[in-house]
Amino acid sequence: MLLIHARQPSDSGAETSRLGVTVSRRVGSAVVRNRAKRLVREAFRATRDLWDEDLDLVVIVRKPPGSMKLADVQKEWRHAQRTLSRRAAEARKDREKRQSELAQRA
Repeated sequence: MLLIHARQPSDSGAETSRLGVTVSRRVGSAVVRNRAKRLVREAFRATRDLWDEDLDLVVIVRKPPGSMKLADVQKEWRHAQRTLSRRAAEARKDREKRQSELAQRA
């Protein structure tokens, strides 16, 4: 599962997209969980072109990676690019809505 959150752009503008990974103990032993996290982190680095700079991504690993390789994870993310773009747009819309609500209160 992949959650996407659009955060406020900073004044410096030097920030890049960020990644959070969580893996439950139900996925497997520590070795399996660490392998899953390494795969996700490396796939995130390798697919930087998919992620805009104002996004925070949270990946919740729910199944053991088994025999998945880095190329498999990258392929899966690229295949889901349309869905990821839609979620990013929804996150931005939600951020703008929250900003306008805060502006109205002030």
